[in-house]
Amino acid sequence: MEQLTDLKAILHSKRANIYYLEKCRVMQKDGRVLYLTEAQNENQYWNIPIANTTCLLLGTGTSITQAAMRMLAQAGVLVGFCGGGGTPLLMATEIEWLTPQSEYRPTEYLQGWMSFWFDDEKRLSAAKQFQQARIRFMHRVWHKDRDLQQAGFRIDDVDIDSLLKHFSAQIESAESVTELLQCEARTTKQLYKIAVNRIGYGDFTRERDAEDLANAFLNHGNYLAYGLAATTLWVLGIPHGFAVMHGKTRRGALVFDVADLIKDTLILPWAFICAKENATEQEFRQQCLQAFTDHKALEFLFDEVKNTALTGSFES
Repeated sequence: MEQLTDLKAILHSKRANIYYLEKCRVMQKDGRVLYLTEAQNENQYWNIPIANTTCLLLGTGTSITQAAMRMLAQAGVLVGFCGGGGTPLLMATEIEWLTPQSEYRPTEYLQGWMSFWFDDEKRLSAAKQFQQARIRFMHRVWHKDRDLQQAGFRIDDVDIDSLLKHFSAQIESAESVTELLQCEARTTKQLYKIAVNRIGYGDFTRERDAEDLANAFLNHGNYLAYGLAATTLWVLGIPHGFAVMHGKTRRGALVFDVADLIKDTLILPWAFICAKENATEQEFRQQCLQAFTDHKALEFLFDEVKNTALTGSFES
């Protein structure tokens, strides 16, 4: 029992690592979870600090032992299978999430979520609360991130400041989720234009199937954000189907709602910066993960979802 307590000592919102592994074997050895890679002359073992790990993504050419899964479950690590490079993730049918089975999961957040979710007006208020939090996060990050500022993403620039103020006013005046989604789409489209102008990227049209670097990096970065959102919701025990923005017909819609809190702030600018610098996919992924850590993105998602769940008695 002491071992189990030790493994869960670090809160998920404070954990530092998201591991993506490929072409290796994950196993348990001497009370630790390791991954084994095949070198030219000898096999090499590498330790995974599971107590400080949020989720483990297993890419192409990986296998995992039952003993390793047992230890990962004890540590509360979310394990998933994915394609090469960590994608596709969550939005594709070939993904299988293996969640640790435990009766001791929080119930207060789901109960709080249900206290408002069946009321259309209260659900709209929750959606507005999410969107305002999204703006606050952008203000906080772009105000202090010198790398983004040097690239031209300064929160006090006239066009950015005006866009966010207008978006904030539209959020408050929106009378339906559909109207709110339209306001959000227009704002993100304007942010794309601002990013293109700041970076000098050239012609750009947002298309998920396009092959240019900016679109590819946006897709990749968004998947990473979906991973953080899914982890947050799993730990708090809120099913992905109880969305406040993206509709009740999409099984993982709440993942998209939560991921939107950080996508425009962190993924969007770095996708264009890295595309302009002709970065590799791995370099872009490392930049995103570093940004998540620097700005405590996972902790922010936890705080906002918990706050919405526990203060869900919105005025109708």
